[in-house]
Amino acid sequence: MGKHANQIVQHSLFPELNIKFPSTRYQGSKQKILLWIWDQIKDIEFSTCLDAFSGTAVVGHYFKQMGKQVTCNDILRFNYNFASALVENSFVKLSDDETDWLFERHNDVDYQDFIQKNFQNIYFTDEENEWIDQTIANIYKLNQPYKFAIAFFALCQACIIKRPYNLFHRKNLYLRLADVDRSFGNKSTWDKPFDYWFRVFINEANGAIFDNGKKNIALNNDALTIEKKYDLIYIDTPYVSKNGIAVDYRHFYHFLEGLTFYYEWDKHIDRRYKHYCLKIIQNDWSDKNKIHNAFDKLFKHFRDSILIVSYRSDGIPSENELIDILKKYKSSVKVEHYGNYKYVLSKNSISQEILLIAS
Repeated sequence: MGKHANQIVQHSLFPELNIKFPSTRYQGSKQKILLWIWDQIKDIEFSTCLDAFSGTAVVGHYFKQMGKQVTCNDILRFNYNFASALVENSFVKLSDDETDWLFERHNDVDYQDFIQKNFQNIYFTDEENEWIDQTIANIYKLNQPYKFAIAFFALCQACIIKRPYNLFHRKNLYLRLADVDRSFGNKSTWDKPFDYWFRVFINEANGAIFDNGKKNIALNNDALTIEKKYDLIYIDTPYVSKNGIAVDYRHFYHFLEGLTFYYEWDKHIDRRYKHYCLKIIQNDWSDKNKIHNAFDKLFKHFRDSILIVSYRSDGIPSENELIDILKKYKSSVKVEHYGNYKYVLSKNSISQEILLIAS
């Protein structure tokens, strides 16, 4: 497989390893501005760091490349698996033979048809749903936890790349299948089979795995429950726009989260909605009336560490409000502006990516 178009080659303390973080279409990913983020903090002295809301783990992985001892944390289980595969894991890779095994049917595997029965005509074709049901069952038979995490990562990325808008927020398989002229999307990408994309992402994951000589960790916790033992905390929370609209990653990627509890998925589905999302879990980070207090509690909890906050200039809280909250706990707060960087699906051309550095 050739290098995927959106895969970024990064500066590293380990250039001889030719490390590349896998391509990603995850909403809110900092992959494209990663080098700018590092440039703002490269002169700060720190050895241990926590990526407290790690998402795809792209930031934590880069800190690992820069020789830091990294802990990645995310409340979502599928993101935890990403960090387990790419950051905590330093040696284990998935071989071609093991990948081939995942595509086969085996007598000792408990195959079910949950996705075929419940998600028909929602996200993928019948044939694709059958493939996902079989493959996730095989993945659950991988007893080595890092091999499981690598395969799970590849499955999730294959699911994302075959989705219009790369999300699971609507029942919209018809957008892929309609025989019409298109102003968005990439039909050739959508039409490539799952096993093709799965192999692409296995290879990309394998290419991102390396040892930096430190004990790196992946966690699946509420950030406020994590020990206060890190030199530096990188914070990239879910985002609430100035209009009070929240980015709810659990909703946008509920299908991937469901795969993490495949055999218990049925208990978590909210069948009132056509796209069969997960039942809502209340979250202060997606509530415009509670997010100020959420930031306050987070900054207070980690007040003894250097705080690095990725943010959007037009969010709730406002940039100035966020600075004021930081100043309650830190003596120095510096703000860097990237400029008019716009996420792929955003219609907001005014918002700026900013980095708050508090020490």
